[in-house]
Amino acid sequence: EILKNKTKIITAWSMGLTQHKNSVSTIQEVVNLHLLKGSIGKPGAGLCPVRGHSNVQGDRTMGINEHPTEKFLNRLENVFGFTVPRKDGYDVVNSIKAMNSGNAKVFLGMGGNFLSATPDTGFTAAALRNCVLTIHVSTKLNRSHLVHGKEALILPVLSRSDRDGSGGVSQFVSCENSMGVVQSSEGVLKPVSGKLLSEPVLVCRLAKAVLKEKSVINWNLYEKHYDNIRDAIEKVIPGFENYNERVRKPGGFYLPNSAREQKFDTKTNKAHFNIYPVNKWELNEDELVMITVRSHDQFNTTIYGLDDRYRGIKGSRRVILLNKKDMERRDLKDKDVINIISNYNGQRRIARKFIAVEYPITEYCAATYYPETNVLVSIDSVAEKSNTPVFKTVNITLEKAL
Repeated sequence: EILKNKTKIITAWSMGLTQHKNSVSTIQEVVNLHLLKGSIGKPGAGLCPVRGHSNVQGDRTMGINEHPTEKFLNRLENVFGFTVPRKDGYDVVNSIKAMNSGNAKVFLGMGGNFLSATPDTGFTAAALRNCVLTIHVSTKLNRSHLVHGKEALILPVLSRSDRDGSGGVSQFVSCENSMGVVQSSEGVLKPVSGKLLSEPVLVCRLAKAVLKEKSVINWNLYEKHYDNIRDAIEKVIPGFENYNERVRKPGGFYLPNSAREQKFDTKTNKAHFNIYPVNKWELNEDELVMITVRSHDQFNTTIYGLDDRYRGIKGSRRVILLNKKDMERRDLKDKDVINIISNYNGQRRIARKFIAVEYPITEYCAATYYPETNVLVSIDSVAEKSNTPVFKTVNITLEKAL
């Protein structure tokens, strides 16, 4: 009824939709709705996935993909003159499984807090410990550095807010925001040490040290000035024509957008509808569906305080938000200390000593903070098609802590 006479409709979503078993089909239904209303590719209308923060936003655009397209691989070969492997890599979930089984033996993380950000904390920790070598390229210390392989390296680098004088000149990088805009980012803070390298320089030096004369890439050129990196990107990635010129303009530039251009990447150049059956999520009588959420005082896995003004929680994050009726059914009172148990495919996982908090959440649902309850999310519980961990649909039971 709300949308009946509307055509200027914008739908925004983030992990509240993407971290469910049926996340892909749910989002495609959102797309179907916009197609029915003609609310795509016009001013004041469209789809707005809030996909991530700007220093990692452009990974997929740059080809960081476990299953790159043939077009992209061919362009890499043509520009750089070497044969690109055609075998698929691993996404996050499958990389953890590969490390656990011994099929992957070296872990190199560019930034991030891998252990805390991923599901099934115990399984992920075992996977990292099973590696021959773990390397963390990091701007600050985090928990992942404590859980490592037989050999471990921590390679500190400049953050994006630090001044970067690599090559003896003032350098900047570029980033892609959630709206598909590429813009420059130049640090202004004094680095904590004059010995810190930037990420681009570190990658170039690693490549030179490992590959030596085998490499056909002129790594010295890219290390000397980042304009040379952008020139190479322009040759490989569509939409980056005149990259160095456009990225220096205030506000940057928009990437190609099929909806805006009204030319979709299909055989007919038209958008296609998708049809999926409605899947019902099954709950046993004593179970609740748990979602993981983030607090006001949190940036991804970095937690700046124990207060959450969004939900009125103060002084603790080891809490579970419960509907009053669900608490009464379990003979629980506000501030009771409980254990949270998940059972997925017969595997029992437990998060101990959480404080029960009465909260106006929907019945048969519960909410906890991420990453404190990642231990409850099975590595095998993933979204269909995308293989994204299902942080928003975890069947749990509760027991009073001893």
